[in-house]
Amino acid sequence: MYAFGRSAPLLLLSLAAACGSTSHPAGSTRAPVTTPPAEISIPIPAAAPPARRVAPAQLSQAIQRLADGFDGKFGIAIRGVDEGWTVASPGARTRMPQQSVSKLWVAMTLLDLRDQGKARLDDPIVVRPEDLTLFHQPIAMLVKGDGYHTTVGELLKRALTMSDNTANDRLLTYVGGPAAVRAMIERKQLGDIRFGPGERLLQSKTAGLTWNQATMSKGNGFELARSRLAPEVRAAALDAYVNDPPDGAAPLAIADALARLARGELFTETSTRILLDTMGASITGRARLRSALPAGWKIAHKTGTGQDLGSRNAGFNDVGLLTAPDGRRYAIAVMIGDSRRPIRERQQLIAGVAAAVADYAEGSRR
Repeated sequence: MYAFGRSAPLLLLSLAAACGSTSHPAGSTRAPVTTPPAEISIPIPAAAPPARRVAPAQLSQAIQRLADGFDGKFGIAIRGVDEGWTVASPGARTRMPQQSVSKLWVAMTLLDLRDQGKARLDDPIVVRPEDLTLFHQPIAMLVKGDGYHTTVGELLKRALTMSDNTANDRLLTYVGGPAAVRAMIERKQLGDIRFGPGERLLQSKTAGLTWNQATMSKGNGFELARSRLAPEVRAAALDAYVNDPPDGAAPLAIADALARLARGELFTETSTRILLDTMGASITGRARLRSALPAGWKIAHKTGTGQDLGSRNAGFNDVGLLTAPDGRRYAIAVMIGDSRRPIRERQQLIAGVAAAVADYAEGSRR
């Protein structure tokens, strides 16, 4: 479990995942609810953000050493959620490709609708062949006949814990599409965070392709089509993506959004807990942030990994909330936007940031 406002009581009638509603967003197959909701989340006052403090010198120096030793376009941002300081590398204010980190904003849009009484996690939903995307989509094996019948809550779990692209894109349709996500980001004032056009259009344009649902959504159809492109076409497309990513976000904006989430500033207490607990169950990125955490630490995070072109990778990320054994929390965003460094070195940069935060936290307790 994750702590929210430290002095705020839990004013809830239930900690269940669903919320009563009388209307539903686009894409829902559920009829309007006419019976009283089974439970209600009562908003509680968010914890006041701590006063701004000077960043700890030890941690700042450790992050600077990590930054000096890595070659590529990247940004590192750390917020002391309960302590009020910020540590940021020079690239922390530069938009980096998010890739699957952007699944967070779809999840937040869903939970915002839940808080408004416009969505329930137990809403039934169907994933059909025309919903299939590309790359990592384990749900595809379940889509047979008239489709895979499931719930919104299961799609949320698959999207965040397994980074399932099809589960996320189906949720995106349910909440109202990219425009709805962008509206949530603006309404919540999350800062310099873009949301792209959805997985299929984003990845095909990044590769230099035009999406074809019939040939690219099954098996390795997308990879085959991409392999037929001339190297210069792929390079030009990747350059265009990296230089102005439609899913770009500043690491500092993401760290700030995660800090506000942790303090209960964005959603009701129940929705906040649902999101953080689901992020905490993630099975991706075992060699990134979580690999450097000592015993007793908790992590709720989301990874993102972009396409490769030879030795070049565009988008290698891990963002999340680290909680020390004493309850202090740290919002972290490490984003590598463009690099030719081997995957092991990219993992080590991300893990090094988590290790530096843990070392700081342990040292400051003495």
